[in-house]
Amino acid sequence: MIQRLWKKAWKGNKPPSVDALHRASTMRMSEIAREFKETFDFIGDYPRSVTFFGSTRLSDGSRYYEQARTLAAKIVKETGYAIVTGGGPGIMEAANRGAFEAGGQSIGMHIKLPAEQKKNLFLTASRKFYYFFVRKVALAFSAEVYIFFPGGFGTMDEFFEIATLVQTSKIPRVPIICIGKEYWKDVNDLVLSFRDKYQTISHGDENLFEVVDEGDDERILEIIKKAPLRKE
Repeated sequence: MIQRLWKKAWKGNKPPSVDALHRASTMRMSEIAREFKETFDFIGDYPRSVTFFGSTRLSDGSRYYEQARTLAAKIVKETGYAIVTGGGPGIMEAANRGAFEAGGQSIGMHIKLPAEQKKNLFLTASRKFYYFFVRKVALAFSAEVYIFFPGGFGTMDEFFEIATLVQTSKIPRVPIICIGKEYWKDVNDLVLSFRDKYQTISHGDENLFEVVDEGDDERILEIIKKAPLRKE
């Protein structure tokens, strides 16, 4: 519906009228507001959660996939928290799978794309998003802990956005756990260069996240159990 309105507004070589642009913009804002409202209603059903991020390319059998699967199962069993992911393949599937197999709440926030992203098969509840930015808010809004496995551009985008939200006090100070010292060394070195070489962040900002060894599930669980609970 929204796309049809925009195409109609821009039809032909003539600029669209003010009225046509206003109608299309009003419709789009209405759709965005609706998606946000439905998203917050959905999130409200899961007041305690841990959100996982990581590459879609790490498949069943890879060491990071298996660790995410095992870790999610332990979190469910020892804390009862819901496991939240983007609902797709790779690390998302691994975390959802671990939660699902442990009998916990396994939540997927998947995106509608032209080449449809298939949601994984290990979800107890899910929500489909049209707008990427609404989905990002859903994934970053209200977890007790954020866990980052190795990933690509999307993972880095989420990592630096959540670190920025904490740095600027837009969300409460919550644990950001990065798994795999080998992978995260270069990221950590980059952050330290921001602080020391370029002086573009403040001293202490390098402590917004913690890098944990692969397989150190006990340390991760300790962090999760000590994390402050967000307000209902």
